[in-house]
Amino acid sequence: MTTIETFLMFEGAAEEAITFYVGLFPDSKIIDIARYGPEGPGPEGSVLRASFRLAGRTYQCIDSHVKHGFGFTPSVSLFVSCDTEEELDRLYAALAEGGTPRMPLGDYGFSRKFGWTDDRFGVSWQLNLA
Repeated sequence: MTTIETFLMFEGAAEEAITFYVGLFPDSKIIDIARYGPEGPGPEGSVLRASFRLAGRTYQCIDSHVKHGFGFTPSVSLFVSCDTEEELDRLYAALAEGGTPRMPLGDYGFSRKFGWTDDRFGVSWQLNLA
């Protein structure tokens, strides 16, 4: 069967990011992490490949040892539908801390409460009160 999973490429912060994300969402866990060894090509101990679950959905990521002329873009974001206003407020505050808020929490007409932020790792998140 064909599967589709979101893949995130970090440059040195993959494990920190996924540990942070797993701590925010229910039904989340790190599934596995393969690390670079002393032979490289990435720094020893950095993430060669990791698989993790957030709210029941599986993601994959790496720590790229190659520096690229690009990073994450808000053109692709993770959209989170929250059941309660308290959950929305908690997640937005945690994800926006050290990041770049794009739309503060508010009523934008299409939703009674919505917010959009890039987190401190550069990943873009849209949060909506269902």
